[in-house]
Order: sequence, then C-alpha cells, then structure tokens
Amino acid sequence: MNDTPKNPNTSNNPETPEIRHRNFIEDIIDADNASGKWASEAVDARVHTRFPPEPNGFLHIGHAKSICLNFGLAEQYDGLCNLRFDDTNPAKEEDRYVTAIKEDVQWLGFDIQENGPFFASDYFQKFYDFAVQLIQSGNAYVCDLTPDETRKYRGTLTEPGRDSPHRNRSVEENLDLFTRMKNGEFPDGSRTLRAKIDMSSPNLNLRDPVMYRILHANHHRTGSEWNIYPMYDWAHGLEDAIEGITHSICTLEFEDHRPLYDWFLDRLDIHHPQQIEFGPLNLSYTILSKRKLLQLVNENHVTGWYDPRMPTLSGMRRRGYTPESIRNFCERIGVAKRDTTVDVALLEHCIREDLNKRAPRALAIQNPLKLVIDNYPEGESETFVAINNPEDESAGTRNIPFSRELYIERDDFLEDPPRKFFRLGIGREVRLRYACLITCKSVTKDAYGNITEVHCEWDPDSRGGNAPDGRKVRGTIHWLSVAHAIPAEIRLYERLFNTENPNKAPEGSDFLANLNPESLTIVKTAFVEPSLANASPESRYQFERSGYYCTDKDSRPGAPVFNRTVPLRDSWAKKQAK
Repeated sequence: MNDTPKNPNTSNNPETPEIRHRNFIEDIIDADNASGKWASEAVDARVHTRFPPEPNGFLHIGHAKSICLNFGLAEQYDGLCNLRFDDTNPAKEEDRYVTAIKEDVQWLGFDIQENGPFFASDYFQKFYDFAVQLIQSGNAYVCDLTPDETRKYRGTLTEPGRDSPHRNRSVEENLDLFTRMKNGEFPDGSRTLRAKIDMSSPNLNLRDPVMYRILHANHHRTGSEWNIYPMYDWAHGLEDAIEGITHSICTLEFEDHRPLYDWFLDRLDIHHPQQIEFGPLNLSYTILSKRKLLQLVNENHVTGWYDPRMPTLSGMRRRGYTPESIRNFCERIGVAKRDTTVDVALLEHCIREDLNKRAPRALAIQNPLKLVIDNYPEGESETFVAINNPEDESAGTRNIPFSRELYIERDDFLEDPPRKFFRLGIGREVRLRYACLITCKSVTKDAYGNITEVHCEWDPDSRGGNAPDGRKVRGTIHWLSVAHAIPAEIRLYERLFNTENPNKAPEGSDFLANLNPESLTIVKTAFVEPSLANASPESRYQFERSGYYCTDKDSRPGAPVFNRTVPLRDSWAKKQAK
C-alpha cells in the first residue's frame, strides 16, 4: 500500500517531464528541510509556495515561468502551492481576470487546491487588525501629506528623506484617524497610513512606506465594505504569513523590497516565510509589461487578450501552443539569480518539437492553382492512403480522395523552372504526395497571360507514389481534389514586433513604433482536406510542407478557420546543430 500523501497540486499531464536540473532555490529548500527549519514552527512543515497574480489582466508567458516554478517545487517536494489573487486594487480588478487566470493555471496542467483559490481580500480584516497593532506599538502613523508632498519628502537615491510633520502623532490620535479612514470620513488621497521606519535609509522602500490609502471604490469581491485598501508591500508578507507559506518566491524586482517584507513580519512577530528572488523571463521580440499589453488591447492594435499574436497564455493557446511545450520551455530556460533575455526561437522550437510528436498530418493548399490530369477518366475518383503521423505508429492512416482535377500550391509550379527547382514545370515529372507520379505537358492562360490551369499526365502504374521501373523522381508536392476540397480561412501569424528588443523604441516614439505591420495575413483562398471540414477548436495539425496550425474558435461547420502556430522551419534547431 502506498502511504505517500496525495499532492493537491499534482500535474494533470502524465507526460510532463521531471525537473532535471537543480537550481539555487532547490538548494535552499534542501538546506531548510535538512535543518528542520519549518518543523519548529506552528505551520505545516511541508514546502508551501504560492503564485500570487493580480486580477487586472491576463497571464502571459512570463507568468508561466513562475507558475511552473512554484507549482513544480510543490510537486517535487510533495508540498502545497496556493493560487492566490492579490486583489488589493479594486480600481483595476475584474472577475473576468480571475476566471481567465484560473483557467490558464489549470490548462498548464496544475490543480488548484480544494479550498482554493485564495484571495488577499479574504484577509482585509486581519490586515486592518495588524495595522492597528503596529499603530499601538508606535510603528505606524497616519499622514496627511498629499501624494506629491510624500514624494518630495521621500528624498532621492543620493539625498535622505525628511520626516513627515505628522510622524509624531500620538497613538490615540493615529488610532482615531485610522478608524475614521476606514469608516469613509475622508476623501480619496487625503490621508495614508505609513510605517515608521527610517527616512534616512539608503533603501528608499524603508523610508516610511505607505501601508494604506483611502480609495472609495467598489471591490469585485467585497463591494463597498472597505474605504481603505492595503498597499502591496504591506499585504504581501501578511498573506504569506496567514497562509503558512514557507518559501515566498518572487522575481528580482522585489529584492529591494525584502527588507520591508522582513520588517513588517518581525514587528508583528508572526510566521515569517523566506522571500527568495529569481530572474524573471525576458523574451526577445516580445513585450511582457502588463501595462503595455493592456495598451495594445485598449487601442485595438490586437483583437483582445486572446489574440494569437499576444504573449498571453490565452493567446498562445488559441494560436496552438500546448501546455506541454510551455512547461518544457520553462524547464529548459532554468532558474537563475540574474536577469537574462531568452531567444523566442527556443520557445518556437519547443512547440515544433512537441507538435511533431503529437500533431496529425493534413493536406492544405493556401494559394491554389488548378492541375488537370488529362489521361485520368472524367467523373471518376479514388482514394489514397495517407499516414497520420510518421512519428506515432498508433496514429494510423486516413483516406484522401483523388480525382482528375486537383489543386496544387501555385509556388510549386514554374513554367520555365531553373535547374535546381525540383517541383513541377513543363516537361518535369514529380510525385504527388501519397498518390502517383505526374508529368506536366502544357498550361492554359487567361487573356492577361496568367496561368489558370496546368495540364499533366499520370502514370497509372505509379499508384502510391513509386515508379514501377524504379526510376527516381526528386520532387514531391502536395495536392487536393477540387471536387472534395473544403474551403477554409487560414490566418498566418508572425511576431507582433519586428525588433529584438521592442521596448527600445526609435528616438521620439514609443514601443508601438516597433509593431510589425505584417504580423497577421488572412488567407481566404485556402482549401483543406475533407477530414478537417468539422475540426473542433484547438485541434492541432501539421499542414505538410507548411507548418503547424490550430483550429480557431471562429470556425463553423464546413467553414474551418486555422491559425498558424509556427512554420516548419526551425532556426533554433539549426543554431544548436552548429
């Protein structure tokens, strides 16, 4: 009998690879476990992490690294990971973001605890009580400085700050004012509650930081119950302490905030998790600033958070990325203490690698040219057997209809081809994928000299694509039967930005100047094989000789729409080979 406790964060995906490379966070956890650090406290001694997104936007690929790290460590050490929403700013938060974030975490393959997710708003009363405790101990005070005055009093990196004229109010006056702030007696921005630390500290975060601000706004969960809301630096450590977190894993920008995290917990003398910082994910040709992503959405540079060009998990999912490929990518880039930029080509390589194993093959024509086999009987048809996935024998085969009139890609024909053009040309013989050998005899043109039809003859003894006399044919092209082809819309996506560092805009402009005007091309002339007529959304395929594609939610029966995930060409694999 297996007595190992069930992990509530176990991955739903049995194919998820195990963590192979140890990192500095694992070393810290190993040392903590060896010393029994958490066993001596009144908390669960198991490793307990958390992923704390703000519900003010959609998760992106940068968040995926943190999700995989926090949930992955919980899995690895048979511990827990809390999905916790840091909903302390009601002006920007919405329930739709909560729903989207939960879906993304589960789509990546992680389970949310049965009593989760958690919310900072669950602890608003406790935050308030802790704040009262700091006021009573002389470690917090109500300040009447305006936001502009507060910034001026704060000082600079080279000059110390100045004490607020309200810093030495009595405990009784501070308690009275703070209660009245809570009760809604004062207008927005008129007062704050600040920690009393050190206005001359070289760390600006310790110069009497604001703990609460007055904000008469409706909260998505608590409604109008509260008129004051906690700042992130105040709420962060308290949330971790209340939930019994052992390792509070953050990105590097919070390193300078750690002394404040420690100061609050030490003054309150409550459970004190260890904050650990790691390098965030920066990706070439990609913007990961939530503010800038929101700007793209609000200004209609994209069609929304779900736009397949966006680096959001929702957008990547719609484009055709698999959770396995994203988790593999996060594992490959590893966890480090420094800030680095990863080549987006590695992410694209991971999805190609994954889909090459799992995506069934299909035939699609994007720029059709009619091909007529003159010596094939009119009105007749037959089927040829196609392999669904040569990388997976269990994927089986399918039948593709064949007839006298076919569609081929226009790029696969040249009337007068050069010597190294191994596709179709007048007098040239090529192989029709899975079908037979054909030889081009002539073309038909319109009044403007444009080729409208290619006329060929086939070798009936070459069914299956092999010459009966063993002659070699170098070129192979794909095709579709005109009578059986299904009209489709294909959306060709490129990178949203055309520069490696889109945050670095040309002089006198902002990041929008780096948008790629050709990031989306819509092909309405395409055809696909009959098996794809009613493909369900998020079905993924390799269109042979073209790339990987995913059925879009805009599809209708008999009128499928496909998003190109990535082309077949893999620059990262070639770079690694060199």
